[in-house]
Amino acid sequence: MSRVAQMYEFACRVILLALVVHIAFLVFSLAGLVILGVFPAFSATIATYRAWVRDVKDRRWSVKQTWKLFFRFWKEDFVWANILGYPLTLIAVFLFVDYMLANNNYLGAPTYAVSGILLLLNVVYLLFATLVWVVRANFDEDFFWILKQTLTLVIVRPLCSLMLIIALLLVLFSYARWPGLALAFGVSVPLFAVVVIVYSFARLPGMDIHVLEPNPKLAKKNHMHS
Repeated sequence: MSRVAQMYEFACRVILLALVVHIAFLVFSLAGLVILGVFPAFSATIATYRAWVRDVKDRRWSVKQTWKLFFRFWKEDFVWANILGYPLTLIAVFLFVDYMLANNNYLGAPTYAVSGILLLLNVVYLLFATLVWVVRANFDEDFFWILKQTLTLVIVRPLCSLMLIIALLLVLFSYARWPGLALAFGVSVPLFAVVVIVYSFARLPGMDIHVLEPNPKLAKKNHMHS
């Protein structure tokens, strides 16, 4: 099979994967009456994509394989995801409302400083609230360890954070420009981008492209220098 044909097949499989995960997200969110189902579905989406990127030997997943794995993760993280999801959402709403109030109530020069600080806090918190699900999927540790590790990741991996911001903005722009994409893929595509970027730039143990998929040329070069 030619290189172009392989790339085309891979792209089609990724699109199918994202579509199946999106449908699973909707189905299992409804299965938990939305209120209890949406955060486990969010967590299962991250965990499913993590399992997929780590499956270096064979990423040609079938629909059945994807669905069964998603359901397994949804059940396993049902309680934990709800315990984490609601506090994260409440804090996000609080920060966003504060930012909007600062922008809509002009109190002189300090308004700009306060608005800028709140914008920065919102961006950092968005990164934190997104990455915490990836860290949780990758490590079987206690709650506070996960929070500490996520905050460390946001700070010490600035390239990863920057790439996440760019990717999420691109997805947001694409969804605004072509609303049909948002209907077809929902949170599936942005969360896929999050997992791939973490896999590529965060260097998390057990979820590091440089370890699981080392560059042969770079490995040979390092071997020659050693």
